[in-house]
Amino acid sequence: MAEREPIDPWPEPLIVAARRTAVAPRGGAFARLEPHDLAAPCLAAVLADVGMSPERVDDVLLGNALGAGGNPARMAALAVGLPDRIPALSVESQCCAGLDAVLLAAAKVRAGEAEAIIAGGVESFSRSPIRMTRPRAKGEAPVAYDRPPFAPDPARDPEMADAAARLAVARGITRTAQASWAIAGHAKARAAGPSPAILPLAGLGEDAFTRKLTPALCARLPVLAGDAVHGLTAATIAVEADAAACVLVVSPERARTLGVAKALRIRAHVRRGGDPAMPPLAPIEAAREALARAGLTVADLAAVEIMEAFAVQAMAFVADLAIPEAKVNRHGGALARGHPIAASGAILLADLFHRLAPGETALLAIAAAGGLATAVVVEAAVP
Repeated sequence: MAEREPIDPWPEPLIVAARRTAVAPRGGAFARLEPHDLAAPCLAAVLADVGMSPERVDDVLLGNALGAGGNPARMAALAVGLPDRIPALSVESQCCAGLDAVLLAAAKVRAGEAEAIIAGGVESFSRSPIRMTRPRAKGEAPVAYDRPPFAPDPARDPEMADAAARLAVARGITRTAQASWAIAGHAKARAAGPSPAILPLAGLGEDAFTRKLTPALCARLPVLAGDAVHGLTAATIAVEADAAACVLVVSPERARTLGVAKALRIRAHVRRGGDPAMPPLAPIEAAREALARAGLTVADLAAVEIMEAFAVQAMAFVADLAIPEAKVNRHGGALARGHPIAASGAILLADLFHRLAPGETALLAIAAAGGLATAVVVEAAVP
């Protein structure tokens, strides 16, 4: 009887390195850095972590939402000194963009189009351009705006904070309950200390926004959206921030060649649309579908990372999926860190790369304006 061929231990593309900058609030430590200045050190670091030559990179895919065009991924690739022949693509799906870029990289590797791709996200609120619409008629003045529309019907295109405030009322989630969630998140972040994924940059080696948050402080904060009972405050809305995060996605063959000591395998992923008028709810169905595709339940997960742009968003997600709070954002979430839009999903992934134990699985989920969501199930693989 012939010997059976050994089973490939890595049947899917693998994430074999992950690095990120710290997260700095807008106008903070990274205020003078352009997006490519943030991303380039992360590109270099993931290659250095596995000892891979820049010559062996096949592509660079980075999410970016606020750059107003151009190609930040190409800028970062050139800034770090990757060979000119290596292409680069910027992905724009708002908050989902960093995770979406990684999933696109995995799809290209799985299809045999590439062996090694650097993917992730980068965002700079501090350096984002001032936006104005061009006049439509002679004599009209340009009109400044903060954000583009995310749905063609204005009735289905709310400000994100207003949508979250409506969700708080609909679910009966009070301002006090939201504050308690935020306080717990800051406490987790303080207890955990700096993420091992962080690459020091511009003198900053830890997330700058984390602090000792108290009920008394939260009670004094003015309501920024919603009513007095269910309203959102600066403590329960993630602060605008600057950051970058990158991972290295490779084929099983390249992983073996590199001799890596750790890896993340993508067990399942789902990109899904929901009601544009209620973006905070979009990740719920995406997460359910991702778990089903992976053949897992919440009980099988070691960790759940939900991008908490708003406390109420995370609280609704946890309630609907019946997730024990001990599994959720175990080292603190974006309320204690900040929300660098297109980098946020990649930051969740980078932190999990360094913090999941071999064999553990985790769920990541993130919402985006326009009613979009991305959910990913990953497993820490043993080479």
